[in-house]
Amino acid sequence: MISMSDDPGRPQEWVLMTYRLPREPSAPRLALWRKLKRLGVAQLADGLVALPADARTREQLEWAAEEVEESGGTAGVWFARPASRKLESLIIEPMNAARTIEYAEIAAQAQAAQALEGAQRAQVLRKLRRQMRQVQRRDFFRPSQRDQAWELLRDLSEVGVQNRNQEEEMSP
Repeated sequence: MISMSDDPGRPQEWVLMTYRLPREPSAPRLALWRKLKRLGVAQLADGLVALPADARTREQLEWAAEEVEESGGTAGVWFARPASRKLESLIIEPMNAARTIEYAEIAAQAQAAQALEGAQRAQVLRKLRRQMRQVQRRDFFRPSQRDQAWELLRDLSEVGVQNRNQEEEMSP
């Protein structure tokens, strides 16, 4: 998780990437869009994205910028600090809203999987844990739904263990 600035009144530093890609061929644009979505960027404007600044996010956007340039486009990586906490919250809120939706989807799938048995339950649990790790990589501000989703995954895991134990007790 990215920590907010030491000074609670001062916005944190962000790493920004500006980019421009030719319209054709469309494959590099689509690949970039998918990469940026996986990273969980805030789309500030056409061709301008932001992430809270740390070594990992800087490196990720630098790699994305290189890919843009290799595809015949132009890109640059910048550091910036919003002028106010209010402006920063306009960046953070949509990022948190997107993660909240993703966590809610995982939680709903975990609840639905409570009715499954054995191997099916274990398969769904593995898939949901993998999804959780993917979402957490782009979750910088930890909405409360994150903890709720993890709790439902723990419950799903524990119910599976309890069912196995009961089956073992009943077998001769």
